[in-house]
Amino acid sequence: MTTTASAAPRVRTRPPLAVYVLGAAIFAQGTSEFMIAGLLPDLTSDLEISVPQAGMLITAFAVGMAIGAPLMTVATLRLPRKLTLIAAAIGYLLLHLVGLFVHNYPALMITRVISAVLYATFWAVSAVVASRLAGPAVMARALAILVGGLSVANVLGVPAGTWLGEHFGWRAAFLAVAVATAASVVSIVILVPDTDSRTTVIRPMRQLITEEVQAFRRGRLWLALLTTALFQGAIFAAFSYFSPLLINITGVSADRAPLYLLIFGVGAFVGTTLGGRVADRGPLANVMISLGATVLASLLLLAVVGSAVGVAIAIGLYSLAAFSIAGALNARVFGFAGSAPTLAAAVNTSAFNVGNAVGPALGGLAIAGGLGFRSPVLVGVAMLVAALAVATVSAVVERRPDRDESAPELDPAATPAATAVCDG
Repeated sequence: MTTTASAAPRVRTRPPLAVYVLGAAIFAQGTSEFMIAGLLPDLTSDLEISVPQAGMLITAFAVGMAIGAPLMTVATLRLPRKLTLIAAAIGYLLLHLVGLFVHNYPALMITRVISAVLYATFWAVSAVVASRLAGPAVMARALAILVGGLSVANVLGVPAGTWLGEHFGWRAAFLAVAVATAASVVSIVILVPDTDSRTTVIRPMRQLITEEVQAFRRGRLWLALLTTALFQGAIFAAFSYFSPLLINITGVSADRAPLYLLIFGVGAFVGTTLGGRVADRGPLANVMISLGATVLASLLLLAVVGSAVGVAIAIGLYSLAAFSIAGALNARVFGFAGSAPTLAAAVNTSAFNVGNAVGPALGGLAIAGGLGFRSPVLVGVAMLVAALAVATVSAVVERRPDRDESAPELDPAATPAATAVCDG
């Protein structure tokens, strides 16, 4: 009698195609998140509003994401995740079509806030689906691909949206986002498999929520979320004021300033790609090194701020260092969330958007306080140092067992496939 050993499960060496499909969808939706900044002139003239009022459309989107992510995630817990992705994307494109017929500021504001809620839902569920499809070996790379969608949105989508706005009006940019999102819906329907297992048996909503909330009893999850918020706040405190820094301190002409922002976007794309490749080997080490490197790049930027060439190099290094952390930050949150990561992914989305809102506000306060256009970079350095301190505390905490767990915690570098840049 002979026995045949069962084959060992195949370990992925690269994320599956479906992850890239989700990254492309985030590119389409993320373009709308950021392109408003380039559409401000046309929006102000067409809707007869002030620049600060138009700018509030950006703030409202960030607030909508921060608040909407956990609320919508809880509301859709019993829905199949693929269905949630499709519904959120369809709602997003329909709201952009509605925007084509909006002729007043309050109505446009409403569409932006609801769009943000749907986008936050899509992002959080995409992260969960991507991590499940990728498995433990390449989970951080898969999550970096999603962040890479945002990087490409900054490099290609935002300039394209700005160009459309300048030549055909802001509604043309909204239409382009709707078309791109429609294409992503078709791709998701065809190419993204259903990853659900627990929804095959209908379980009480209360039980599902309890499982998701259990993860938040872990102190190390909160440390990971705080690191995310501080990091994101640091980056946006500095980045939001790069243009006035370049024009007023470096002496770059206004028409050349976008070239430096393009360098930032390219650096972000490269950083996300490289970071995603190494994050799976050690997410915490990736976080610590990336934070430290971004501090050094910030100081370099301040040191060479009088040189146009030096600033271009420093900005490229800054964004490369900063965005190399993206996959690791997300992977750590998923690892600590255990087998019920959906709400944790949503709160992580909120943490990013809290940083998006707080960082620029602090940078603006520094300028308003008379500290000059260099001060937002220093605000960013302070927040990066704080993030590094929190990550250090997290490293100490992770060396000892967590006795407050009511459910097993999963290693961020080894989250099972049953549990949230581009790759060459």
